[in-house]
Amino acid sequence: MNGERVLVTGAGGFIGPHVVAALKASGYRVRVTRRSAGPGPDGIEAVVTGDLTSPIDWSRALDDVQHVVHLAGLAHAGPGLDEALYRRINTDATLELATAAYRAGIARFVHISSIKAQSGAFDGPPLRESDTPAPDDAYGRSKLAAEQGLAGLDLDWVSLRPVLVYGPGVKANMAALLRLASLPVPLPLGALTAPRSLLAVENLAEAVLFSLLPGCPVRRAFIVADPEPISVAGILTALRAGLGRGPGLVPVPAGLLRLAARLAGREDAFVKLSGSLVATPEGLVRAGWRPPVETKVALARLAASSGAG
Repeated sequence: MNGERVLVTGAGGFIGPHVVAALKASGYRVRVTRRSAGPGPDGIEAVVTGDLTSPIDWSRALDDVQHVVHLAGLAHAGPGLDEALYRRINTDATLELATAAYRAGIARFVHISSIKAQSGAFDGPPLRESDTPAPDDAYGRSKLAAEQGLAGLDLDWVSLRPVLVYGPGVKANMAALLRLASLPVPLPLGALTAPRSLLAVENLAEAVLFSLLPGCPVRRAFIVADPEPISVAGILTALRAGLGRGPGLVPVPAGLLRLAARLAGREDAFVKLSGSLVATPEGLVRAGWRPPVETKVALARLAASSGAG
C-alpha cells in the first residue's frame, strides 16, 4: 500500500467511518467525497462532488488516486420508492464513477453491492456466488445492474455483496434487537433458532482491505458474511452476554408468535426476523480473506459499547 491514496464515497454513512478508519490504520491515504461543503472527518481530505442524482465531474476527486471504494448509494428502503431512482443512484452513478476511474488509471475499484443483488429469498438453501442471481426488488436489481455494467468495463473491479451488517451505530432491525436485549425481562424468543448470516462491520472493513490487495481475484462479485450463521436466539444471547446478563429467553412456539404478530399487523416483520437467510462467503475465504472477529464476540462488544441496559 505504501501511502497509496484511496477515494471513498459514502463515508458519512454507518459503514463509511469504519472503512475509513481501517484504511488509515493500514497505511492508506484517504480522500472522501461530500455532497456539500462542510467539515470532513478529522484528519481526512474531503472533496465536494455533489449529489449522485445528477452526473458528476469526478476529475478533481480522482486526481492522484490509486483506488476507489464506492460505498455511496440509495439504501434499501423497502417498497414505495421509484425504481428509476434506484437505477439512477445505484447503477448509473456507479458506472459513471467507474468509467471516470478507468480513464484516470486507477488500479482497483471496489463496489459495495448487497446480498439483495444475489437474492431476496428467505428460508431457502444457503446462497452461493455460483447461484444465478435472482433479486426480487428494485434495490437488488439496481445493485446487480451495476455489477453487470462493471463487467463491461476494462477495469479491475471487485463487488462485495454484504449480508446484514452490524456494529456501533447500527440502526433498523439490529438496533431493535439490541433494544430488546437491553430489557430487564425474559423474552419469548428462545424458539427462534433458524440460522441467519450476519456481518460484523469490522469483518466488512477487512474485506474491503483484502479487495485492494494485488492478490485478490478481480472482475467478480463476492458474498461477504461472517463464516458461521447465528439464530435470533443466539444473537440475543450474545448481546445479553455483552451486557453482563444471562440469555433470559423463553421458548414460546414460533407459530404462536407469528399469530400474535399477525394480529398486531406485524407479520411481515416477524417473518423477516424469524426466517432463515444464510449466505456462504466461500469465494472470499478461498481467496484468503480472514475475518478478524467472531460473530458472538462482535455482538457482545456491540452491546457493551452501546450504553444499553
